Amino acid sequence: MPTRTARTAWNGTLQDGSGQVELSSSKLGTFDVSWPKRTSDEAGGSTSPEELVAAAHSACFSMALSNEIAKAGGTPQSLEVTADVTLGLQDGATITGIKLTVRAEVDGLDADGFEKAAQAAKVGCPVSKALAAVDITLDAQLDS
Repeated sequence: MPTRTARTAWNGTLQDGSGQVELSSSKLGTFDVSWPKRTSDEAGGSTSPEELVAAAHSACFSMALSNEIAKAGGTPQSLEVTADVTLGLQDGATITGIKLTVRAEVDGLDADGFEKAAQAAKVGCPVSKALAAVDITLDAQLDS
């Protein structure tokens, strides 16, 4: 299986410094990071580890859910997944929770079958497994 790589170049102190995160494997881009913007409500053109975790989790969960729906006999038509990753300051900076929200159009599964597939994807997604120390909640809804 492949290994993916990102690299960060940081200059300066935590409070006054800044860095750039490079998506090295895909070569899709380089993104600014800074502590003040990381801890602000407004990202101000910078990304953060929490946003990158949210991106990874929403993508991974989408793939896992698509697989679980198929295993349950359904066909996913569309999955809209959002991951909200919250940074808190409990005993230092820590990720305090992740909320996965999914709205889906699925053929061949009722609401109960979809909920079971969504819960299985939440538990089975490799990113969820890696983040098992964090409280992960799920709001899954089947759209008509």
